[in-house]
Amino acid sequence: MTNDIAIEVRGFSQFFGQVRKLKALDLDVRRNEIFGIIGPARSGKSTFLCALNRLNDLVRGSRHEGTIRIEERDIYETGVDVVALRRQLGMVFATPVPLPRSIFENVAFGARRAGIRGRARLDSLVRDSLEKGGLWEEVKDRLDTSGLKLSGGQQQRLCLARILAVAPEFILLDEPTSGLDPISTMKIEESLRRLKKEYTIVLVTNNTKQAARVADRTAFFLNGELVEVGPTAKIFTAPDDTRTDDYLRGRFG
Repeated sequence: MTNDIAIEVRGFSQFFGQVRKLKALDLDVRRNEIFGIIGPARSGKSTFLCALNRLNDLVRGSRHEGTIRIEERDIYETGVDVVALRRQLGMVFATPVPLPRSIFENVAFGARRAGIRGRARLDSLVRDSLEKGGLWEEVKDRLDTSGLKLSGGQQQRLCLARILAVAPEFILLDEPTSGLDPISTMKIEESLRRLKKEYTIVLVTNNTKQAARVADRTAFFLNGELVEVGPTAKIFTAPDDTRTDDYLRGRFG
């Protein structure tokens, strides 16, 4: 693994019972990039994302073949601390699910569980996380308000801030703007562009235009296979595989 590779996937397949959802994937994710994953429904995008922090382990009958190395360690080897792994690779899902607590407590909750104490320290952490998530200016005067009272777009940014508060190295996003309006989508994308300076980001999206706007490199998945991966500009203008071109032109999917 070279110094610029943060995630190395080799021959990785994911099974649920007898069903093979991912088929011998080979790909790399580089440090401090936004790595986009596109493809039609049931192409394996979300399954791959969940393989990165071993959420698939929670599904009965799941098993894998091949390897995923994150910062040069095989995440499926014996002795891996899965809780620590999931903290290292924070996940933001399509539907925001704020805790039924205040905005402040939503962000501070995970940090407290990680052992961070002291009001001044938590105040600083909450502000920093909300600023990184692009939400601070909108909520700084109402941190005691329930997170459930925020708009959908604000709730999604709150969930992003909650992930950032536990100091991940990677941010995994599973269609984070699928239910949001264009303005909220733009704010999320602006946050991602800023965040890639400090984090490695893997973005699953059904919005090909979103991948074109924010991803540095893009992978196209189809029926659990990696069809191709490359610089986003090339994938969208001169793909190597006709299936990629067909998908981007709306001929299927």
